Amino acid sequence: MTDQVPGPDSAAPQAADAHPQLRHEDTPSSSSDVLYPVVSGSIFASSISSAAERVRAILQQEEVGDRKCPLLFIQLNELLSTPAGLEWKEMARWIKFEEKVEDGGERWSMPHIPALPLHSLFELRTCLQKGTVLLDLDAHSVKEIIDKALCRQPDDWVLLPELRDRLAALLLLQPRHQATKSPLLALADLGLSPCRGKAKNCPQPRAQLSETPLKEQLRNRFKKKLPPGAEVANVMVGEVDFLKKPFTVFVRLREVAALGSLTEVALPSRFLFILLGPHAKVKAYHEIGRAMATLLTDELFQRVALQAKNQEDIIAGIDVFLDELTVLPPGKWDASARIPPPSCLPSPHKRISMHLRERKPHCNGSTAAAEDRPGLGHQHFSEELERTGRLFGGLVRDIRRKAPWYRSDFSDALHIQCLSAVLYIYLATVTNAITFGGMLGDATANMQGVLESFLGTAFAGSIFCLFSGQPLTILSSTGPVLVFERLLFSFSEDYSLDYLEFRLWIGLWVAFFGLVLVATEASHLVQYFTRFTEEGFCALISLIFIYDSLKKMLSLAEAFPINWHYRTDDVTLYSCSCNLSSPGHVWAGNATDTLLPSPTALHEPPAAPAWLSRAQCLSRGGQLLGTSCHYVPDVTLLSFLLFGGTFLCCTALKHFKSSRFFPTGLRKLVSDFSIILAILIFCAIDVALGLETPKLLVPSELKPTNPSRGWIVLPFGANPWWVCLAAAVPAVLVTILIFMDQQITAVILNRKEYKLKKGAGFHLDLLCVSLLMIVTSVTGLPWYVSATVISLAHMDSLRKESTTSAPGEQPEFLGIREQRLTGLAVFILTGVSVFMAPVLKYIPMPVLYGVFLHMGVVALNSIQFTDRVRLFLMPAKHQPDLLYLRHVPLRRVHLFTAIQVLCLAVLWVLKSTVAAIIFPVMLLALVGIRKGLECIFSLHDLSWLDSIMPEPGRKEAEGKLPRKHEEEESDTEESELMHRQGPEINISVN
Repeated sequence: MTDQVPGPDSAAPQAADAHPQLRHEDTPSSSSDVLYPVVSGSIFASSISSAAERVRAILQQEEVGDRKCPLLFIQLNELLSTPAGLEWKEMARWIKFEEKVEDGGERWSMPHIPALPLHSLFELRTCLQKGTVLLDLDAHSVKEIIDKALCRQPDDWVLLPELRDRLAALLLLQPRHQATKSPLLALADLGLSPCRGKAKNCPQPRAQLSETPLKEQLRNRFKKKLPPGAEVANVMVGEVDFLKKPFTVFVRLREVAALGSLTEVALPSRFLFILLGPHAKVKAYHEIGRAMATLLTDELFQRVALQAKNQEDIIAGIDVFLDELTVLPPGKWDASARIPPPSCLPSPHKRISMHLRERKPHCNGSTAAAEDRPGLGHQHFSEELERTGRLFGGLVRDIRRKAPWYRSDFSDALHIQCLSAVLYIYLATVTNAITFGGMLGDATANMQGVLESFLGTAFAGSIFCLFSGQPLTILSSTGPVLVFERLLFSFSEDYSLDYLEFRLWIGLWVAFFGLVLVATEASHLVQYFTRFTEEGFCALISLIFIYDSLKKMLSLAEAFPINWHYRTDDVTLYSCSCNLSSPGHVWAGNATDTLLPSPTALHEPPAAPAWLSRAQCLSRGGQLLGTSCHYVPDVTLLSFLLFGGTFLCCTALKHFKSSRFFPTGLRKLVSDFSIILAILIFCAIDVALGLETPKLLVPSELKPTNPSRGWIVLPFGANPWWVCLAAAVPAVLVTILIFMDQQITAVILNRKEYKLKKGAGFHLDLLCVSLLMIVTSVTGLPWYVSATVISLAHMDSLRKESTTSAPGEQPEFLGIREQRLTGLAVFILTGVSVFMAPVLKYIPMPVLYGVFLHMGVVALNSIQFTDRVRLFLMPAKHQPDLLYLRHVPLRRVHLFTAIQVLCLAVLWVLKSTVAAIIFPVMLLALVGIRKGLECIFSLHDLSWLDSIMPEPGRKEAEGKLPRKHEEEESDTEESELMHRQGPEINISVN
């Protein structure tokens, strides 16, 4: 084939015939105008090319028809010369990326982005322009396609009958596929193959194409990578000596048809491209075939090819593809290098929507034009936050929205992934109940302890999962509520008030205020919780998780002192004896276990058993004497090893899914059960080595922790009558705290990044929390609210990802497995845990603290605030290419981050000092501070660093406020977030 560069006169001939809206004068008229007729951004011609106009018309027709574009598996078969003659061999395949058959190893290469010679695309365009294009061909087999293709060749393409038959026979040869084999099968073939690694040189009998799929096609494991509805596109290229001119055919079948054994996988085909011709330069046909296959992987061209009415439409699709092409200079990169697939792909909808929109001319640097860019506008909120103007109108709407999903909330939980989620969240919930129960016990003189924490968590959580609007939320005691409980108990002690009765009236007032908020649809205020408020609150709670886990571990050094002065060479000098009150009863031995009789007391008749333990010695009034009596094993060191090992193991196993080892199914299973596996591994280590680390202890009797209290708190009798009225004052602070804690968590859990399908229930959730305040206050159980950290860990354990991702492609995030059963099972198990002490006693507390640390670190790393803090320590040239850094000056980014850090520091100080009583007010003040930032930052900067707060009377249609460029950036950003593990899906936490 001679090298040709297509001329512009053939760019879109007779375009006006196909689409009346196209004007004839829009088409270029001479080769002097442009190199090729794709200049949609040209400064010399019309700003919109005829090809772009044609493609836009095609896409508009598709939009009306709403035709879906199926995923294409594309196979390149090349005609090769072998000792047995010519044969077809599969040389490459595409789904979204290219995989080549390696020349030496006869294996598939790693998936990579195809790098094409620009000249091959020009040659392909010429082939399609001068060759035969058969659209909506009625054929159901390869033989029918070839017969019709040969009959419909142009008049100037003359071929003798015998050569025509020879060409048809050649096209009907059975291709040799490169099968995808499992490692075990590959090893078996290595020993059984008679050619022993030289199969490519082994002649094979020439066979005719089978009309039915072969066994190897039906057993091909690669088919699992393709989703239901996928189709096949076949590309066949090669050179033959009996042709004088290239034989080019592009076929689109009217109905998909199974073309027998033509392709590696047994799927129906729609497209077929054939290029055979005389001898040409090296790899010319191969590169044109790769160009055709790559073109078919482009979703925009696929849509054009599916809707094309004639040959000119296909040419227009190529022209638009060339118009968006980016060229790499040959001297600046290695052409043989394979570009690995990116971690995330841009959304094809952005390109398609850009072609559907009319492009408006704009001047460089125009502010007005910048404000008119697509994607600028106001923040849109879901219907859950719209006011109805009626009492309890939002609540009624929530109930109507969630009621149709109630049955599926249980049936959707029938999946193995839910089992791992239950085990993971159960252990996290139990640990949280023990931790906060112990803290409550210390803060309230055991008026509320571990048992009350277990029972309250089980009861409140179960009720919430059954009746709430967002059952994925996990209720728990939280740090801010614990701070208030501590202050309330201290106040009651100072003024001689009964703590539980005073707390009962506060809880009743909080429930009343909560019902008022539900009735007045106060959850509408959630739209004022921007990223600034959410990240401040979530960073605080994440740091509380990290701080508490480290604080608990450091406290072990006090309970189990490290033996800094122990010397192994002096082991013979260490001893311990038990000195009883009676003379002669001195027992010597190991202080930690057994006290043996000393040699000096052997003449005395034994008044005690032959050994005494430390506890027995002390119980009999004896004294421990000796240098080793106060020896303590290095429990602290071993506990820190378990603590750090669990944290690192959780992190490593969670990322095992992206490893290159083992099959995908096994890696995904290990990742889903990563936390459970880490806990089991280190529990086994603890048991095997007999470590004396502190174990998980749960109460075994249903008795109040403090014997002086009962299970029902009476409202009157212990305090003056006016306390019931005075309790309304602190109840206001608790209401603010509960509202902020509950609704911030709800906003985060219902973000669009999670792709939830069943809707939110802000009003219904707040109602459930308010009613539960009544029950927990009357029974003296802890108060519960949504725990962001555990709730987000719950959602992360229920992530759904595609199982049919293309080679080299990251699994697509499909959403969350929304259901009620996992949370319900977790809380039921928490209640049953009171009777599971014999089993749970083998779980070391350092292991669970390691899980807490893992949850806190993952949550902290998932918010944008953490990324911006890291920028303080990075030189500008080493900073990542973050979206907001492209549009906001770095100094403004640092100023915004510094203000957030200052607010976080103030929150931490308030939480940790006597001023903690105003902590709820400070949380609410974050909204006001964010509003004040509009005096420091422009709305443009805030649109990238945060989000625009709504204002009364502001209309979305005005379109005057710049905002994130959703159509340009949001899809890419969302994809980046969802694929980060600890994803920057802004998984902010509590």
